[in-house]
Amino acid sequence: MSYILAIDQGTTSSRAIVFDAQMRPVASAQEEFEQLFPASGWVEHRAEDIWQTVLRSCHAALKKARLTGADLSGIGITNQRETTLLWDRATGEALHNAIVWQDRRTSEACERLKAAGHEALVRETTGLLLDPYFSGTKLAWLLDSVEGARARAEKGELAFGTVDSWLLWKLTGGGVHATDATNAARTLLYDIREGQWSGTMCEMLDIPQSLLPEVKDCAADFGTSELFGAPVPVLGMAGDQQAATIGQGCFAPGMMKSTYGTGCFALLNTGSEPVLSDNRLLTTIAYQLDGEVTYALEGSIFIAGAVVQWLRDGLHLITDARETQGLAEQAEEGVVLVPAFTGLGAPYWDANCRGAAFGLTRNTGAKEMARAALEAVGYQTRDLLEAMRADWQGAGETALRVDGGMTASDWTMQFLADITGAQVDRPAILESTAVGAAWLAGQRAGLYPDQSRFAEMWQLDRSFLPAMDATTRDTKYARWKRAIAAAQAF
Repeated sequence: MSYILAIDQGTTSSRAIVFDAQMRPVASAQEEFEQLFPASGWVEHRAEDIWQTVLRSCHAALKKARLTGADLSGIGITNQRETTLLWDRATGEALHNAIVWQDRRTSEACERLKAAGHEALVRETTGLLLDPYFSGTKLAWLLDSVEGARARAEKGELAFGTVDSWLLWKLTGGGVHATDATNAARTLLYDIREGQWSGTMCEMLDIPQSLLPEVKDCAADFGTSELFGAPVPVLGMAGDQQAATIGQGCFAPGMMKSTYGTGCFALLNTGSEPVLSDNRLLTTIAYQLDGEVTYALEGSIFIAGAVVQWLRDGLHLITDARETQGLAEQAEEGVVLVPAFTGLGAPYWDANCRGAAFGLTRNTGAKEMARAALEAVGYQTRDLLEAMRADWQGAGETALRVDGGMTASDWTMQFLADITGAQVDRPAILESTAVGAAWLAGQRAGLYPDQSRFAEMWQLDRSFLPAMDATTRDTKYARWKRAIAAAQAF
């Protein structure tokens, strides 16, 4: 029993990685699933697709490693956050497709709540803003839109969960309905100071509290799965960005990480006290261990790696994401792409903005669009860092630790360092999210080292230092800000 199974359930795929007793990945499996777009700005997943791709990936990874459940000390789960599910407690069947974090269908509901003057209370209680991004208004929509759902919820027949809770329910055969503090903190329903579900927020959104899961530490006893040939305890759970923060060893206040997956999410550890942002960043829980909460400021970008996927699947300009670096290196400068396909996240929070491209000429082609797509990730990251520097003294004085699939591109990481003026550190293991989930479970099982020794194990692959002069950097960023303003004005 010297292995850990980490489940990394993402927006476009599910993955399972087996780690050994030295926290080295020994086998993995991954499976993509279909993205559903039933209306403009709406994004859904089939709940069963999420579960089946996770289950198949787990079995495939164990098979590759030539292991069974009897070899596992525990399971750690990390997940796409805010994606919202509602299911029948008796049958375990979802009542509707999962509503994905990118979905904007509750924009009008959020605007009504803002107009009624509720955002200050929301911000103080939850650390969040009134935006369709978060789970609470999605859950309210499900209760009001699925026939009979609200009445059944009032009777206690239904369960709500983000993806972590859904997977835990399935893994334990419906035996456990729970979540962890990091996922709870993304629902609009959780009081991050009191560490409990907020009756005030539930009343505001008309959510019956009987729907809500039990909230635990990130490393805790979450129940047992009987699906892998022997009983295996589920011992770790954290939302994907918090798991990446843990996996990057960002345990000290002032440490920052930025993850580049479907979206981009930067977290700044602010320690034991929540810091409310004056620049429309989120105040969130970085992790909760042994009952002690560590907070973070977070900036959320909705579209990062997804813009490369759009080049591939939408425009058919590339056949593989790895082609973008070579194209960008050959491209002429000048095109600015604002990838607001599902609105703008931090620090703009404009749910109604849509994507736009500026500076197009007859010479614009695949090379220029690829470069503009990669540069957009750097520009959006600078937006977040500028806000963090304004909110928290000392932000940005340390290196930015990066992870996720896009960080494999040296060109993209060098542009990121250039446009932000910050040192960018890429770790030896890019998939910090899965590492964080594995450590939570392994530490709980007594297999992995404690927090301080784990942080010392972090290994650098490469540092990228700013090479762009300040004048060029600021000129390019000013063009980006003009493009944002134009897209918002459209």
